[in-house]
Amino acid sequence: MIISRTPHRISFFGGGTDYPDYYMKHCGKVLGACVDKYCYLSVRRLPPFFDHKHRIVYSKIENVSDINTIRHPSVRETLKYFKVDYGVSIHHDGDIPARSGMGSSSAFTVGLIHSLYALQGRIVSREDLTREAIHIEQELIREHVGSQDQTFAAHGGLNVINFLANGKIIVEPIVINRHRLVEFESSLILVYTGISRIASEVAGDKIKNIPKNEKNLSYMKDIVDEAYDILVNSNRDLREFGRLMNQSWNLKKTLSTMVSNSEIDTIYERALASGAVGGKLLGAGGGGFMVFFVEREKHGAFKHALSDYLHVPFSFDFDGSKIIVYQPQRRPL
Repeated sequence: MIISRTPHRISFFGGGTDYPDYYMKHCGKVLGACVDKYCYLSVRRLPPFFDHKHRIVYSKIENVSDINTIRHPSVRETLKYFKVDYGVSIHHDGDIPARSGMGSSSAFTVGLIHSLYALQGRIVSREDLTREAIHIEQELIREHVGSQDQTFAAHGGLNVINFLANGKIIVEPIVINRHRLVEFESSLILVYTGISRIASEVAGDKIKNIPKNEKNLSYMKDIVDEAYDILVNSNRDLREFGRLMNQSWNLKKTLSTMVSNSEIDTIYERALASGAVGGKLLGAGGGGFMVFFVEREKHGAFKHALSDYLHVPFSFDFDGSKIIVYQPQRRPL
């Protein structure tokens, strides 16, 4: 039995510049953090006593004998990528619902790759986890996804991630003192809108619009450097980070008409009116989670104003994908 734990992420700045269609020409840059909300996967070899060869349990249950008939795209393509010729059982349990804007699909793929390596008794680097998850999602599944979700899931932490035009990805951890980190973390409130969306549809529209949005994407990339300086420079007011979130959100909405909608706009307006300095919708857009920068003394008024939505407490995760249970079968049947 192998159990992996892989974190979800909050993207603050630069989202949209992590699509290969953009960064392979102009380079990209994002700033974000992983949080203590996880994708758990238990993976083991399945004994040959059943009518099926593979069992996959997520929001659905699949009992199949042929990998090619698996409906879950990440499971199907990852097992094919690993050339799995033995029966496997895969069970998923997550802290965050699918289509949430917090990188749940990529956390699943990263966790599955990590688990299959562990099942083979092999150790995989964070860099290889990132590279292989990106390959599976972008090249094999052919999803409209960027490259930040896989990178954050594999590495964990509060980071600036650079996407170079040659395809190289550089992860730069943001180093700030403990007191400032706690102040920053406690100024963020995560709100679940309850609106489900298919991220690939929104992302596909954004990718299609990249040529005409290059100027705004360049602005969004430049904001990453400003946000980084706010975090590491103890002489700067952290509220500036929230103001940048507001600026970035307005830029993000120009990338596609599918990014926001009337309900999201209403939530955002109510949040600002009740004390938030700024905020944004997470992920490609259309629904899921929103994150707001709210000074601690204003938390009460903010939560009261948005009491009809779920507020999710969190802390940053600095571990990335981990194998938390390693009990491989010594003599597989």
